[in-house]
Amino acid sequence: MGRWEPNARGRLAKAALELYSERGYEQTTVAEIAKRTGLTERTFFRHYADKREVLFDGSNALQELFVNAVAGAPQSAPPIDAMAAGLAAVSEVFVDRRAHARQRQAVIVANAELQERELIKLASLSAALADALRRRGIAEPAASLTAEAGVAVFKIGFERWIEAAEERTMAQLMQESMDELKAVTAGG
Repeated sequence: MGRWEPNARGRLAKAALELYSERGYEQTTVAEIAKRTGLTERTFFRHYADKREVLFDGSNALQELFVNAVAGAPQSAPPIDAMAAGLAAVSEVFVDRRAHARQRQAVIVANAELQERELIKLASLSAALADALRRRGIAEPAASLTAEAGVAVFKIGFERWIEAAEERTMAQLMQESMDELKAVTAGG
């Protein structure tokens, strides 16, 4: 019996991402993930519902942070500026995580099931953001349009941030993407 080590959840996530990168998502089993960490499959399932959720574990916390930042923006801020506040807040989560984000995204892009899961998470994020905007008094369709635009800016900014040669921060890229959206909508 091995010596107990802390952070089973983190170790499982790290091992899963490594194995998915090495062998592919579909070829990796929960048993292999658990074995790599010296844990049991039962321990894996105490932390994750299935092997997909390892890759999407932080989605709920990220959504909550984004929504709270939008909700907490000054009441006088236009909807798009409230969305920019949310983008700035979530950018902070990714500081020093570019290598991990690149590795995770490569695994997702290589698997249709994971791409579908990512789209579901983004749709959920958009719905939550639209709800936050409606609670700020923004009527439809402006709330939903702004939320969808915010998610698009997040997606484009993230994709730019994980490019191999990119060195700018996520916050810079989110701001640039938001500025570009504002320019496009202003007819620029």
